[in-house]
Amino acid sequence: MPSSHEPGGPEPLPLTPDRLERLADFCNEAGMLRHTPRSGYAFLGSGKESVAEHSYRTTVLGYLLARMAGLEPSRVVMLCLFHDLHEARTGDFNYVNHRYDTCRARAALEDATEGTGLGPDILDAWDELEAAETRAARLAHDADQLDLICNLQAELSRGNEFAREWLDSALKRLRTPEGRELAEAVLRTDPNHWWYGRVDKTWWVRHGLPDEG
Repeated sequence: MPSSHEPGGPEPLPLTPDRLERLADFCNEAGMLRHTPRSGYAFLGSGKESVAEHSYRTTVLGYLLARMAGLEPSRVVMLCLFHDLHEARTGDFNYVNHRYDTCRARAALEDATEGTGLGPDILDAWDELEAAETRAARLAHDADQLDLICNLQAELSRGNEFAREWLDSALKRLRTPEGRELAEAVLRTDPNHWWYGRVDKTWWVRHGLPDEG
């Protein structure tokens, strides 16, 4: 049977019954992020999302920032995709939590990937992101913050003025010119513009029907 290995790609994972079982565990663990809330919104007083929802848009934003920077996006996407995987085990540690306790994120990732064959890839990505020494890591960091900035801008538009203070802090955490440029665009754009502001206003009155007059 011919090999399915593509030139330049990683070697296929050697599969055994035990490894397949651990990979099934990994699939279920990643699914737990759908049920893991981002805990900071309780302090903000409005808004909510799961870690899975946050991780998805962070990954999209990472791809976008990499393209803005002229960087091949796969590494940034990889860093974003798994940046909060550990929270399936630890829960989401918000900024208040971190004042009093610590999160053993890497230990959680070591346990999550044990026996899967995925450990080197995911742990290397975690270490790179934490060190923040590469351009890809700094863009991934900004993608994480930009997801929050988008949410805070939406909450501000709904009348939560406290979100303005959070926005100020999040903007100061950005590390790249691409991140700052995109954040400026987010702040000057109505969060509803993508669906409401790009159609003729009569659509919302007539639903596309011809004018009776």
